[in-house]
Amino acid sequence: HVLLVESGGGSVQVGGSLRLPCVASGDTIGRYCMGWFRQIPDKEREGVAGIESDGSTSYADSVKGRFTVSQDSAKNILYLQMSSLKPEDTAMYVCAAEVGPCWYLLQNPSRFQYWGQGTQVTVS
Repeated sequence: HVLLVESGGGSVQVGGSLRLPCVASGDTIGRYCMGWFRQIPDKEREGVAGIESDGSTSYADSVKGRFTVSQDSAKNILYLQMSSLKPEDTAMYVCAAEVGPCWYLLQNPSRFQYWGQGTQVTVS
């Protein structure tokens, strides 16, 4: 069982940056595909970025070149560094964990077993 807790959200100006940490407990994140998703009311949950147990990463086209996913295995923390933020990045950002390939899981969020509560990011 993995417990995930996000933080770091807030309000930021267009073009600004934020870093979102997702602190994990209960198991080692290196065993999982760790993903970041974002949710806007009345829209489907979007897979934003993911990082595999071997460190390889995947990104949605909408955030490539602007967002970076990373993890600190020693501290058991997943990060999402967001730069050049746009109003359309406004959403609730949620981290998730599941065993399996990120390239598949990011397209199938229902496959993720473990989810955090989310942190709100507002860009204006």
